[in-house]
Amino acid sequence: MLVTFLDIAIGGLITGGIYALIAVGLSLQYGVGRVLNVSHGEFIMVGAFAGWSLYTIWGISPLVSLVICSPIFFLIGFFVHITLFRYLRSRSKSVEAFIDSSLLVSFGLLFIVQNIALITWKADIRGYSYWDTSVTILEAVFSLNRLVALFFAVAMSGAFYLFLTHSRVGKAIRASAEDPVTAQVMGVNINRVLGICFGLGALMAGFSGILISMIYEIQPNMGLEYTLIAIIVVALGGLGSITGSLIGGFILGLIGNIVTYVDPGLSLVAYYMIFILVLLVRPKGIFGK
Repeated sequence: MLVTFLDIAIGGLITGGIYALIAVGLSLQYGVGRVLNVSHGEFIMVGAFAGWSLYTIWGISPLVSLVICSPIFFLIGFFVHITLFRYLRSRSKSVEAFIDSSLLVSFGLLFIVQNIALITWKADIRGYSYWDTSVTILEAVFSLNRLVALFFAVAMSGAFYLFLTHSRVGKAIRASAEDPVTAQVMGVNINRVLGICFGLGALMAGFSGILISMIYEIQPNMGLEYTLIAIIVVALGGLGSITGSLIGGFILGLIGNIVTYVDPGLSLVAYYMIFILVLLVRPKGIFGK
């Protein structure tokens, strides 16, 4: 019984840690910037293939890739925002019009990134072995790479939470999430904050993708599934609530692992059922206001 409990709990935390990072990235982009970025999962996919390429071609450890790729993903996300979404915001007559147009643009971005990935890496399923030795915890057996992924997911989540709560930029982000108009009146450079939010969202996606490549097989069409999971976690935690996205990711990961233990084919069904229940019972999410 203890072995089963540990297997489900730790496995759920591993999955949940990755879901939390993915959802925080989308929450920053949508909850603060009002960009429902349906191409979010494609950044995860590119991060996964970046980790795979650096390891299989140049022998660079995925843990080193986290350090190399994270700033690059931030810059890419920041550049995408200032060249696409900032322009759309300035041209839109209302917030609602901007949300609609940004959704369409992000759909276009999804197909562009996905097709570039297909040309670059083909449609084959990829994977590699990295620290796949077994570790025993109270008679429960886990792969070392999964435990390492959990550690880095939790560490990144904790570091990001401290960044939001203790840095000036983090406080500006939280103020912009609460009330962007008032934040701008109080001196917050809203355009810069929105660009930073989009860049941080891309950073989180790329970081998560590299962790995913360590423990799962990857392919160019994997992005949409993770985008849907991120949307479910954001809805569960509460729109605009960064803390809610972090906690919601771990909750969904634990629930998914419990369902997977019963029947592996029902995990996505369980996620969609949770999404529908949240929309019906508490549309604002657990931590929504």
